[in-house]
Amino acid sequence: MNKYQLYRLLEKTEALKDERHPMFERNRFMKFLAWFMIAYYAALLLIMGVSLGFGLKGDYSAAYHRLDGGFFYLLIIDFWMRFIMQETPAQKAQSYALLPIRRSFLMKSYLISSMLSSGNLFWGFFLIPFGLVSIVPLMGWWAFLGWLIGYWLLFVFNSLCYLFVRALCLRHMLWFLVPLALHAGLICACVLPDHNIFRVPFVMFMDGFVNWNPLPFLTVGALIAFALWANYKLQMGMVYDEIGKKEEVELKSATKFTALNRYGVMGEYLKMEIRLRMRNKQPRMQFYMGIGLIAFFSLMLYFTDAYDGGFWKSFICLYDYVILGASTLIGIMCYEGNYIDVLMSRRDSLYDLLRAKYYFNSAMLLIPFLLILPLMIIGKISIWMNLGYLFFTCGVLYPCVFQLAVYNKNTLPLNVKLAKANSGTMMQSIISLIMLFLPIAIEKISVLLLGPVWGYAPLILLGIVGMATHRRWLRNIYNRFMLRRHANMEAFRASRHG
Repeated sequence: MNKYQLYRLLEKTEALKDERHPMFERNRFMKFLAWFMIAYYAALLLIMGVSLGFGLKGDYSAAYHRLDGGFFYLLIIDFWMRFIMQETPAQKAQSYALLPIRRSFLMKSYLISSMLSSGNLFWGFFLIPFGLVSIVPLMGWWAFLGWLIGYWLLFVFNSLCYLFVRALCLRHMLWFLVPLALHAGLICACVLPDHNIFRVPFVMFMDGFVNWNPLPFLTVGALIAFALWANYKLQMGMVYDEIGKKEEVELKSATKFTALNRYGVMGEYLKMEIRLRMRNKQPRMQFYMGIGLIAFFSLMLYFTDAYDGGFWKSFICLYDYVILGASTLIGIMCYEGNYIDVLMSRRDSLYDLLRAKYYFNSAMLLIPFLLILPLMIIGKISIWMNLGYLFFTCGVLYPCVFQLAVYNKNTLPLNVKLAKANSGTMMQSIISLIMLFLPIAIEKISVLLLGPVWGYAPLILLGIVGMATHRRWLRNIYNRFMLRRHANMEAFRASRHG
């Protein structure tokens, strides 16, 4: 078997990976939902490309020049979207550790695959219709082709930059701050001054692709070659860490959290919730990413007026409150599947665990409340909207997502990387959609009927009722789980060993 045939075999194996997974049958709805969302966002980008091109049809040159002057915005969005969709080559190579395949060949194969990935073409749903409207009538098809190739090369380079940063983040989460600071500085340098200081050089650079000037192609090609070399060196070092589970362990004095001792067994479970996010890689990364997203959306609403519309303001406020709890509660009991037998050894132990989870996640809502506080001060978000979503999340959305404790049966490993997490089930997808859209629907109807102040009263009242009756619905969840405990425990064990 030559190298090309081996490369094609690896590609085929990766394509069949999901179908070989034992959760494939359970995840059919999730796969359908994923394809539906891809089609939805592709259609959305298509509409945006056409509308933006025709919106500036009076000056075709200005249309694509304005886009080219801020093309780094597309690269920034593309970079952060990859954190939830793309694995590093070191993670993929772990599956072939025992096969007689050179790891250098695996690294080169996966790096080439990441460069040729269809994900690097996804922005074509936006760029192709935009270019057909704004470039072809003015510059012709040949210029349009060069412009598209230029953007594709930039997205390939962006993909390699992501792989490099993601590999460093897997070693230490502080590397996460490097692209965050770089992108934030670039945005501030373009937004805060009266004029975008990068607009003219960016437009001139992208015009080089339009006119088939070899200098921009050679420049991006050199950047891709350097990023490819840097990734190869870094990933080759990390593949041994991934295969051998090598970790740098720093001995620390364990935090006792003695203030929680007064709460007895439930206090011990509160300590476990805190340590879950402090010590285990996957929950810790979910927690950090949740805080980062809250800060990002709050700052975006604070510094720009583009999302001052009614829907987007409500969506951002709701998302800030939902994201921290949803990141872990959607998989409630899945982490505990690693030690479910121990939990079931004591009467009411699971009930105390559910109470601890509810109290902890409710207390975590103070984080988005404090981050949204500046938006209340400047008048971007009203105090009634803030309080409405705060109480509704705690008293209505959390009771809904806690119902998954009865139905979740798939153990999630605690210390694998986030990209290796299993996809969700149909029930998890339904609850996620309810959490994102039900509160906004109730808010809009209530505000329409009762006005901008009293319209948030139903959200607040429903939330207070759910909070006041939390012991009752938590006990109901506990009783229903106990009726299914044998089937759930068997499924937890099967998925844990599988």
